[in-house]
Amino acid sequence: MTRLLLALVAVVAAALPVSGETSRGFRQLLDAVVRIDVREFAYEAGAKRFQSGVGSGVIGSEDGLILTNAHVVGLRAVEINVTLANLERVSAELVGWDHWTDLALLRLDPEEVANKGHKFAVAKFGDSERLDPGETVYAVGTPHGLTRTVTRGIISNPRRFFADSRGVKGYETGQFNTWLQTDAAINPGNSGGPLVTSNGRIVGINSRGYSGADNLGFAIPSTIAKRVMAGLAEDGAITRSYVGIVPGALRDLEDFYDLELNRGMLINSVDPGSPAAEAGLRGGDILLAINGEPVDGRFPEQLPPIKNLIASQPIGTQLRLTIKRAYATVDHRVVTEELVSRVGEESVVEVWGLSIREVSRPYARENQLPDEEGVLVIGVQRGFPAAVAGLSSGDVITKINDQPISSIADILAIAQAYENEPQQVLVEARRKFRVSLYVLKP
Repeated sequence: MTRLLLALVAVVAAALPVSGETSRGFRQLLDAVVRIDVREFAYEAGAKRFQSGVGSGVIGSEDGLILTNAHVVGLRAVEINVTLANLERVSAELVGWDHWTDLALLRLDPEEVANKGHKFAVAKFGDSERLDPGETVYAVGTPHGLTRTVTRGIISNPRRFFADSRGVKGYETGQFNTWLQTDAAINPGNSGGPLVTSNGRIVGINSRGYSGADNLGFAIPSTIAKRVMAGLAEDGAITRSYVGIVPGALRDLEDFYDLELNRGMLINSVDPGSPAAEAGLRGGDILLAINGEPVDGRFPEQLPPIKNLIASQPIGTQLRLTIKRAYATVDHRVVTEELVSRVGEESVVEVWGLSIREVSRPYARENQLPDEEGVLVIGVQRGFPAAVAGLSSGDVITKINDQPISSIADILAIAQAYENEPQQVLVEARRKFRVSLYVLKP
């Protein structure tokens, strides 16, 4: 019995951070983890609504930069408060936001920190590329508002791939990286907190857990987080390149395309009007090489690095894509353009009960619109003029009172005049390739 107890003690001790230097590193990490309270607004059903949320973050620089998730703090945040390890609360501002990786960067108010003499620790990054399945990790954060909570688990899979990652506030995410899968408990509120090793080094930023499933948590690898943090600190945003190819894994298709094993990537489809489409690429082509460097996209886990390779090129770069089509192999020259989200800038015209969004280049291409002119309707409020007139989500407003509409500013200016002097307004909108007229009455 005594031997059994000693064995159990040894197992538990092995799973916990050890004493000495390792323990000091873990304690320092705990002092760098913060709680983030956010108040922001959203445009829903033709109205502007405020909402509050709680998340986590980790201080990553001496000047108070905090790394967190993009879905914790959005571009519409109006108030951000950070609770430090000493329980003091400090206001913060949004420095940069990158929905593609679900990462955001905040900065503690330097004047407030200096005036009140606040002290804080700075966390250090580890190398997520060196993680192995079964390695012990700890998730630190504020699950369900319970500040400074630590849960323990292992790395279940260091390179988990999602074919269709959940979006961040409607924006795209997760296309350029795989994820760290862990069985350390990650609950609502953990988002943005660090996933760390026993010596307190950040190997991931906790991002999501599967509701209704046990022991399925996911974090953004530190190699991605560290690079994005540096970019956001410098420019406030990450600029990426785009060519318009939608990749697919080649697994089980090599024989049909007469390919060598571990060579090539399937192009599932090509976005209409994209640089790849203009260069003559099409769905069913096989990408063999980029600028002479062989491509291996046999498995789904290998696709994000290939997409990231293209995205990391400077905008306007000419890429030489070696394409196999049937029995011919041909080089195609493709010039990259800036990657933009299909989700454009949003606003609301409350007097009409109308939520609107700029028509982005990807949205126009997806929906075969002739151009990016007009403004997209994303919501209407029941009983208000827009709903009564018959406008609905998905309509693209192209003219108001025979005046062309090219931006949100155009609509807001007309709505302001309407609010000052209510009168009937004639709206021209495109709906599924048809143009219709709607009368908005006071």
